[in-house]
Amino acid sequence: MDAETDPPDTPAARAALAVAVAYLTPSLLNHSIRSWRWALGFAELDAVGPIDEELLYVGAVLHDISLLEPFDAHRTPFEHAGGAVASVLAAGAGWDGGRRAHLAAAIVAHMSPDPVPAGGVEGRLLDVATSLDIAGARPDALPLDYRVAVLAAYPRLDLAHEFARLAADQAERKPASQAARIVRGGVAAKLTANPLERLE
Repeated sequence: MDAETDPPDTPAARAALAVAVAYLTPSLLNHSIRSWRWALGFAELDAVGPIDEELLYVGAVLHDISLLEPFDAHRTPFEHAGGAVASVLAAGAGWDGGRRAHLAAAIVAHMSPDPVPAGGVEGRLLDVATSLDIAGARPDALPLDYRVAVLAAYPRLDLAHEFARLAADQAERKPASQAARIVRGGVAAKLTANPLERLE
């Protein structure tokens, strides 16, 4: 596993990162990039493939974009709104409708309660990667040196407090959402107890 793998050098990937840098907080930006690196690690560990590497990167970088203004939708769950934002960006990069729908489904999948979420292999990877970074799922699966290197490059900063606050806000305004489900499931405590917090 290479913790320094370069991102895809494509218009969509560059645009996704530019949008993320412009609108995400430092904690959420690092979380998004770590999620991509965790997804690559799990793809290798679990012998998953083939994967659409560009789609996985764009999905990881933008999966939380709608937690923040100006992309938050008052009634729409943030993962659905984020999938729509990413789909619009991909349309501008020339992606066809099927691939844009796949991207949106992969982003939605990262909040899925299903054991095998939709969104293809990229959706499953995004789900397991964000589950590690937020809730501490499969904390020892990836090699220790890989985890340490990724965290050194992209530290967690104030993610535990910030994500818990944003999820609680989503839950209050959207009580039937997946954000409300994870708040009820104790996501704030899981963030604080995440073993990744103690690796930095």
